[in-house]
Amino acid sequence: MSQFFVIHSANPQPRLIKQAAELVRGGAVIVYPTDSGYALGCHLGDKDAVARIRQIRGVDDKHHMTLVCRDLSEIAHYSRVDNVRFRLLKSNTPGSYTFILDATKEVPKRLQHPKRNTIGLRIPDHPVALALLEELGEPLLSSSLILPGGEQTMHDAEEIQERLSRQVDLVIDGGPVGIEPTTVIDLTGSTPVLIRSGKGDASPFVTEE
Repeated sequence: MSQFFVIHSANPQPRLIKQAAELVRGGAVIVYPTDSGYALGCHLGDKDAVARIRQIRGVDDKHHMTLVCRDLSEIAHYSRVDNVRFRLLKSNTPGSYTFILDATKEVPKRLQHPKRNTIGLRIPDHPVALALLEELGEPLLSSSLILPGGEQTMHDAEEIQERLSRQVDLVIDGGPVGIEPTTVIDLTGSTPVLIRSGKGDASPFVTEE
């Protein structure tokens, strides 16, 4: 049975955040709140935990997960960001966006797009997620919590605990969250490309016709 932490959505309890980070470092698969629904997360170097997340999601190794970062310096560590991209990111983070960027050598090859050497990164606008990332001191490898056959990100922590208590190690209840996914922006080319419209306003990046 998974553990269940109720963490205040605006003022996360440091003791519980520390315990959650220790579980991640120890190989746990966790469920945690973001500004775009609940997400599955694990340590970015843990192959077994990654495999468990793929099994829960019902996806194969062609489905690429996201590095969820605490700040722009982490994004710049794991991806190549020039001044133009940096200004765009600075103006729109934290927020409900996933950015596709060229990966640096710090990103394990198995986490990159096999043909393009890119990686998805984001900085969530949620106090619990940011507190956890700060305590970890490194990104969480994450995937939106959408179960096989589902279309929306799960948003009720108690329901998640009921359905996944034997498949994950920890569910963090951070209160109500939205169900709209992130807006995905590809920043690998000379101009931004909108891949998916979601919660984040795409207008700072692209002009929709």
